[in-house]
Amino acid sequence: MKKAVKERVYVCHTYYHVYISLLKELNLPKQQRGKADLVLSRMSTDFESLKQRIEDVGIFDNVVEYDEKQAGFFPELAPLKTNKGNIAANMISRIRFTKRFAALQAAYIPVDFKAYRDIYVYCDSDPIGYYLNQNRIPYHALEDGLNCLKNYDAARYDNRGCFGLKAFMSERLNLIFIQNGYGKYCIDMEVNDISLLKYKYRKYKEVPRQKLADALREEDKPILLKVFVRDMEELERQIQESSGVKDKILVLTDPLCTLDVRKKIFRDIIETYQKEGTVFLKPHPRDELDYRREFPDIPQFDAAMPMEVLNFFSDLRFKKVVAVLTEIKAIQYGDEMVRLGESFMDKYEDPLIHRQNEQI
Repeated sequence: MKKAVKERVYVCHTYYHVYISLLKELNLPKQQRGKADLVLSRMSTDFESLKQRIEDVGIFDNVVEYDEKQAGFFPELAPLKTNKGNIAANMISRIRFTKRFAALQAAYIPVDFKAYRDIYVYCDSDPIGYYLNQNRIPYHALEDGLNCLKNYDAARYDNRGCFGLKAFMSERLNLIFIQNGYGKYCIDMEVNDISLLKYKYRKYKEVPRQKLADALREEDKPILLKVFVRDMEELERQIQESSGVKDKILVLTDPLCTLDVRKKIFRDIIETYQKEGTVFLKPHPRDELDYRREFPDIPQFDAAMPMEVLNFFSDLRFKKVVAVLTEIKAIQYGDEMVRLGESFMDKYEDPLIHRQNEQI
């Protein structure tokens, strides 16, 4: 393997991934900063001008955009994804798919990953995981979202039936690929809270996210604001205007279900909580529903800003913060937290769609 010449690289697929990467770098001594690179995968998120804002604060050495390609981009892979009718034939197709998908991805890889001592990947279920494992490049996996395995253990759900055999073929033989730590070249996987996980795994490594945020120096907090707040003047105006509003309720959206069902969900939530106070909206960064068009009379915060960033404004306070499936334990600006959960979603769509862990 090529000798490493660079310190670290983070592969991010969402704004939250970038937020955690910044926390990890800002927790380092100042003399160790500026030695890591950041890779922004545009596969599932429109990062708009985020690259420039990250470069402006100077925490990372290089910020690189990655045109990562899903399997559907390559027509030749389609036959390998079809059900052949028996386990043996399907497994042969999966082995062939794993190898070919990684090879096709190589043309779009934006950096030489073999040049880094440490590689951090938040979503190794995405093509980057296939690429790293098939090219025998060790990496660290990180939880995609806060406590996400508690609600959706994708590795076990996606590989229901003979999981032990499939895990062996991935972790030991590298013939197929399973995400969330089960790849042969995954060194370990960071999770926020191991105690919440039903299925323990030797590669899980607990790194509480709140400890990273609590350890920030006061002089480092403005760095996060410069990166994630696109219009500070507008945000400060919103906070100032809301300060005199009684019984404020913040509703956090989720990129749930189909857009028409999602619109009904949040219309119902808004109507319910308007009976208790003044509702504000914070759209999820990956939520494609146009909330300003659908709910023009509801005050809204910038969708591109991670909800955790609002923790840094001491004069912002809500009576309640309401979410559907989003984990909201990291929020410090609400007097009461309400996570509506799976039972609430059961009223809007087939429970099998969002109760994955119960099907393992």
